[in-house]
Amino acid sequence: MALALDRIDVVTIVGFPVLAAASVSAALEGVVVAALVGGFALSLSTWRLHGGRPWEALAWLAWVGAAVAVVIIPGMLGIVAFLVLLLVGLGLLFGGRLGLLPSIWDRDGPATSDESVDG
Repeated sequence: MALALDRIDVVTIVGFPVLAAASVSAALEGVVVAALVGGFALSLSTWRLHGGRPWEALAWLAWVGAAVAVVIIPGMLGIVAFLVLLLVGLGLLFGGRLGLLPSIWDRDGPATSDESVDG
């Protein structure tokens, strides 16, 4: 099934509770917690892009935006931006995993010299 867990999913499942526990135990300010979560999500996005899952990478980038929105957009607008970015990320994640979004890494023909990754 397309929703099978891999190593990065396990890192995510373990990492976010560890960040939450560290934030509560150290009594960190909201800005610091948002920076920690945003940095962790950005690293997960990079891992997903490097692993050939661009839709999941975009989902994680949307969640980075959600962490940033909480800090830089005050009031109700910040909450709305957070929720919208959260839903966009969920749509991208599940759309990519379930095959609902097009596969943008696949190539129809052989690579030419300009397209080659290996040199």
